[in-house]
Amino acid sequence: MNWESVCFDWNRTRAFLVTAEVGTLSGAATALNMTQPTLSRQVAALEKEIGVTLFERAGQRLELTTSGLELLEVARRMGEAACDFSLTAKGQSQALEGSVIVSVCQLDAVYRLPKIIANLRKKEPGITIEVVVTNSVSDLKRREADIAIRNFKPTQPSLIARRLGDEIVHLYGTKDYLTSFPEEYPPGDIDDIQIIGFNSSNVISEQLNNQGWKLTSSNFKVITECQLMQQQLCKTGLGLIYLTQDVGDVDTDLLRAFDDYVTPIHVPVWIVCHEELHTNLRIRRVFDLIAEEMKVYLAKQHS
Repeated sequence: MNWESVCFDWNRTRAFLVTAEVGTLSGAATALNMTQPTLSRQVAALEKEIGVTLFERAGQRLELTTSGLELLEVARRMGEAACDFSLTAKGQSQALEGSVIVSVCQLDAVYRLPKIIANLRKKEPGITIEVVVTNSVSDLKRREADIAIRNFKPTQPSLIARRLGDEIVHLYGTKDYLTSFPEEYPPGDIDDIQIIGFNSSNVISEQLNNQGWKLTSSNFKVITECQLMQQQLCKTGLGLIYLTQDVGDVDTDLLRAFDDYVTPIHVPVWIVCHEELHTNLRIRRVFDLIAEEMKVYLAKQHS
């Protein structure tokens, strides 16, 4: 290879790639944790370096030129290769110190992980734990996290997954809300029952309609993917929610709704890690400790 012909700087190319994907200099600067003027200088330096105009301004946003579009695909491949290089390099570390990023949902973050992390910190004080709280799926290959706890088994061959058990999910409501409906089943006045949903999908209504309910979209007037907000909305008497047994049963403001009739849902819990990172000693240590304690925790819910 003629290395003298390679006439660009990777940091500048990365600045171009992120700016192209985000669409604004301010957004790209935030993503790269740098100031907007610094990012702008890097993009301008790349344009000067390769002799090509990459962007044109369109109001507050940037639009790629024809040349920019062609180079974007190459830059994306370079970005993927850089991620692979970083993953492989990180996988070689055998030190029980440094940072490990764990991606979990809101209920895990608030109700399950704190004690586990406290125990982990006692056993491995050299490891820094960064917790990403999201109900979305973190992309482990793109280094959004090192470890993730999920409710489904990943299909990518590059991911290592271990099933930890099942969480049990019941329907909950406040005492005042539940006493406003007769104890008959299916419940009467079905038009008046409200269920706080996660999204606009029909998963919850199908689950209950299969057990004799006749729910429609009119029974879902409040929707939020924020699990903690669902819990608080339920306590105000706005409706019923699906909640995990370990959280709902210890909440003194909530009761199981129609517990003798509504079949609980069993949801699998998986812990996931990229295969390259599983050779990293500190990540493997965190993976194993969380897996061990979560498995014991979930098993208690079935006893």
